[in-house]
Parts: sequence; structure tokens; C-alpha cells
Amino acid sequence: MSNTLKYAEQQCDAIEAPCSAIQKILSPRVADLGGFSVRRLLPTAKQRMVGPWIFFDEMGPADFPAGEGINVRPHPHIGIATVTYLFEGEILHRDSVGSYQPIRPGDINLMVAGRGIAHSERERLEVTATDHRLHGLQLWLALPEEHEETDPAFHHYPGDDIPATDINGVPVRVMIGTAYGETSPVRSFSETLYLEATLKVGQTLELPDAPERAVYVASGSLKAHGLELPTHSMAVLAPEPGVRITAMEDTRIALIGGAPVGRRFIEWNFVSSSKERIEQAKDDWRAGRFAKVVGDEAEYIPY
Repeated sequence: MSNTLKYAEQQCDAIEAPCSAIQKILSPRVADLGGFSVRRLLPTAKQRMVGPWIFFDEMGPADFPAGEGINVRPHPHIGIATVTYLFEGEILHRDSVGSYQPIRPGDINLMVAGRGIAHSERERLEVTATDHRLHGLQLWLALPEEHEETDPAFHHYPGDDIPATDINGVPVRVMIGTAYGETSPVRSFSETLYLEATLKVGQTLELPDAPERAVYVASGSLKAHGLELPTHSMAVLAPEPGVRITAMEDTRIALIGGAPVGRRFIEWNFVSSSKERIEQAKDDWRAGRFAKVVGDEAEYIPY
């Protein structure tokens, strides 16, 4: 944990009133995957979920020389919908329902695992042929119990289809859910909120309400109700209305939230309201009972 983030947490512990809108501050666990770092904010011991969101990773930014890049072999999921959103670069998505989709900045890509899906994340030869950069977010939504066993599917939403608005000079994109009078076309299974905003230094934004919310500082730094939030921190917010953030420098944020869907168990890539269902998924993957990724059948990640 950085000294800046430790100081921010001490501020919130010591000065109750200015931090009343902020329930806790999360710092990322950083994993170095060999020239490529991933910052994980959810789940942690301090915060398992925010609304239906059970997983939040920032990947990169990472610079790759020609001939190298992301190369994630086929692996399985159940019980969730994954969201991939890129700031820079491109990922090639393939899955076991036959999807082949280059994912590019600004697009929203929703993969519904439901009763079971396998997918791979690689890069096209045209991308790896030159030096390139990758930077983005990967998030998981826990599906409500009535949708945990839904049919697997993949939905791609081009960036131009994602509603954008301007709130007192602050550009905002509503990726999932409804906020600021805009509603995203991205499919949702429960009350869900996901948006991004880019603030110039000194700009202020009042955040939309939701039963549970958290704001992630992807770049820059913020002040929220007297508390400073540095880059790569996530502030879990109280459900009270009127929470405002002010940019201390040029800043990009992601806001996630929604209504809770109940307790979930998570093991490896499997999420379920039932431990027994996770054991079944583990057995199915070991035994090769998941459908194979179309066009990427030769490899897989063992359990």
C-alpha cells in the first residue's frame, strides 16, 4: 500500500464527519504476470462485492514489443457475466458459443457465462506484429440466482452505441444501467450501474445514486468530502445521496454499483450461490465436459 493511500485511510479513521460518505478505501493487490501487471480491487477480505460486481481488475498499462502480447489460453466460467473495457490496445475474444470479436477501446463486451462457457483472450497477428500497448478493465457481474444457469452468450456493443452526456462540462459515458437521464443498451440481469467520467483539474461531479456504489480512480486523483483519493484507489461509498468528487488533477474514474444479489462463493473462475455447483464445474472442466473454444481448441488452462 502506498504512503498516500495509508494517509487517506488514516484521514477517514481520524476525521469521521468529512468521510461520512466513504465507508472504506480499497488498495489494489498487484500481480506481475511477466511484463504485465494486474491490479485487483475486488474481491478482497475488506469488500467481497459492490452491488452485483464481484471482480474488478485493472490490466496494464503494459507496453509489448513486436512478437509479444496477451496470450490467455481457453478457460471456463459459470454464474457470472464478464465485462471487458479497454482504454488502449486490442484483445481478440473467442469463446465456446462461436464468438470471434476483436475488443477495442470504447466498446463494451459482455460475456454471459451462465451454466458454463469457455473463452480465450489473445491478440491478432496484425497487433503483435508491431510494438503495442494494452490497458483496460475486466469486471465480473454475479448473476442473480434465477439467471445463474442461463444459456451462455456473448454481446458486443460498439463504442458509438454507448450513451454519452456532459454534466457541467464533465464527459460521462453510461456503460451499464441508467444515470444522468441516459440508459445503456447493454444487457443487465439485475439493478446494475457502470459508468466512466473524465474530469479536468478542479472539476466537480455529483455521483448518481445506487443501493451500493464504489468509485475507482483509474488515473489522476480526487477529493471526496474532504478525503483525498489517489490513483488506483477504490472508495466504497455510503448509500446517501449527493456524493461529490472533485479532481485534484486530470482524472479518469469508473463508478460501479447496483443492488446486491446475495452471497456468492468464488473459486478460481467459478462463481455460484452454491458450493456444490462450483464442485460440479470443477469436475466438468477436469473431465473436458465444457464445450471447446471455437477456433482455439488445441490448448486450455488446467484447473
